[in-house]
Amino acid sequence: MAKAKEMTMEDLLSSYGDISVPQDGDVIEGKIINITKNGVWLDLGTYGTGLVVGPEVYDLEGEAKVGDTMNASVIAQETDEGYVLLSLRKATREKVWEKLTRMMNEGEVFKVKPFDANKGGLLIEYETVRGFLPVSQLSTEHYPRVADKDEILIRLNDLIGKALDVVVLDTDKGEGKLIFSEKAANKDKTEELLSKFKINDKVKGKVTGVVDFGIFLNVQGVEGLVHISEISWDRVENPSDFVKIGDEIEVQIIGIEDEKISLSMKRLQDDPWLKKVKDLKVGEKVKGEVSRITPFGAFVKLPQGIEALVHISELSEKHIASPDEVVQEGKGYDFKIISLDNENHKLALSLKNVKAASKKETEKAPKDAKKDAAKAPKTTPNAAKAASNAAGAKKAASSDAKAEK
Repeated sequence: MAKAKEMTMEDLLSSYGDISVPQDGDVIEGKIINITKNGVWLDLGTYGTGLVVGPEVYDLEGEAKVGDTMNASVIAQETDEGYVLLSLRKATREKVWEKLTRMMNEGEVFKVKPFDANKGGLLIEYETVRGFLPVSQLSTEHYPRVADKDEILIRLNDLIGKALDVVVLDTDKGEGKLIFSEKAANKDKTEELLSKFKINDKVKGKVTGVVDFGIFLNVQGVEGLVHISEISWDRVENPSDFVKIGDEIEVQIIGIEDEKISLSMKRLQDDPWLKKVKDLKVGEKVKGEVSRITPFGAFVKLPQGIEALVHISELSEKHIASPDEVVQEGKGYDFKIISLDNENHKLALSLKNVKAASKKETEKAPKDAKKDAAKAPKTTPNAAKAASNAAGAKKAASSDAKAEK
């Protein structure tokens, strides 16, 4: 009698048809067939029976019953008892990552509540997955426009527990990275608000931040900046000398770009420069006092109360290494206006042009005198004799007239 062929596991599996073996990390669906204090058993169909143990069992207390269907993640293909070891929490996290990826791709806006903060931003947990909302991704309303890091943290702590509209900016399950953005979530709203604004509009805004380079304003929900150069027609050393946080001020819109508006305070006032230079013209001569000397030229204060520049190339027709070879601080000179830029408040002068013109006039005077002398009528000998006889006759006639008297 022939010996029966020994059946291998492969043969056994083949006899049951195409049976796939679950891999670690796979998320599979199962139906609860039993719940005890020690575990939850699930019917996994072709995968056999799955078992959930540990603290996760307590999480299900009162939340699940026999017959319910749920997803679970494989953490071990087989226990000693032959069950597939499962994790509900891990499965939930897998589903959440899938959901977050879908929401990011679709640009879906949803609400979150920060549970903590650091100086870089807000910490957020969304359905068991933790993420981060950087300060740079906060909306105009919530962005802390302050330079001090401790003050930034105070402002961020005020947002803990507050519902914020966000979108998923970036997600990477492998690295556990999840980044939220409130600013991007408000993009459509911001664009709608910006569409109502036009260049040169006069608007009111609330001061949200004062920094070295300017003043930030909230203008009807849109962030705007008054650059330090647009605060006043006079020189501004510190923007905080003009406003404080919370002030409401009127400004003029001078630019709209990248979901932000550029604003001006000074353009709502008359430009004093235009009044001071209204009588000045290119080509005319003016008197001025040298107020400052720099390596590239000299600044000159004019009687009109404005400062002009004489570039080093306009000080002398000869090459000079330093302006102080030609001019001295505090000393007055005659200059010629060579350019006038009202938009940028710049007035350029020339000293060498005045010197050149003066030199030409000096050289021209002797030549003109010689020309006049050359044009005068010449006196001949006969003419001189006739003139002498005439003078003698006139003198004799005068003597006779006296004798008759």
